[in-house]
Amino acid sequence: MRETGSRAEPPASPKPPRTSDRSVKKSTAAASAHTRRGRPGYDLAEILGISVDVFNEKGFDGTSMEDLSKRLGITKSAIYHHIDSKDELLGLALDRALDNLEAVVAENRTLAGSPVDRLEHLLRGGVAVLVRERKFVTLLLRVRGNTPVERAAMKRRRELDDYLSALVTEASEQGLARPDLDPHVSARLVFGLVNSLTDWVRPRHSAEKVADDLVQLAFHGLLVPTRRRR
Repeated sequence: MRETGSRAEPPASPKPPRTSDRSVKKSTAAASAHTRRGRPGYDLAEILGISVDVFNEKGFDGTSMEDLSKRLGITKSAIYHHIDSKDELLGLALDRALDNLEAVVAENRTLAGSPVDRLEHLLRGGVAVLVRERKFVTLLLRVRGNTPVERAAMKRRRELDDYLSALVTEASEQGLARPDLDPHVSARLVFGLVNSLTDWVRPRHSAEKVADDLVQLAFHGLLVPTRRRR
């Protein structure tokens, strides 16, 4: 049978309620605040970097959480959102310096060649880390073992010193280093040269050029060899 009359139209879908611009802005801001964590939007890496600046300026023991709060421009509770204590910040900072230095040693252990070649690699790698992570290495060199965190860091640092001493000793035993010099004293003096960079090196200095000069000074001395008189 043929249908008569006009065809019925399907019912219109209900329109979603109109959202005001103000509501959109409010929900967007809420989502942003949830992901930013902290009024200025600091993440843990930024908090750590700024905190290390304050530790180096005032000393770790002389720095309070109030000092960090003022420098960061956020509340102490906002800092505690990321870490549990000032000691945890110190541990993270020292780990960053030591992890980088230990990576150089780990690579050095895999190298073939003479102990002199490995010594040069170690010095160049140490200079590169110090220039790149200067403020973290500066903090590492200033710890005195007053807390468990500091004592753990100092133990790891001594292991680095011992590795360098072993390389100098190996070079001496193979007749490649002066036998009249105590290898342990020599190692400390060489490490002292590297560590002294924290006092003056800046990003404008070329890490490669500084490493070149340090290797020349450590291996060949400061003075030009005296020429034989005719």
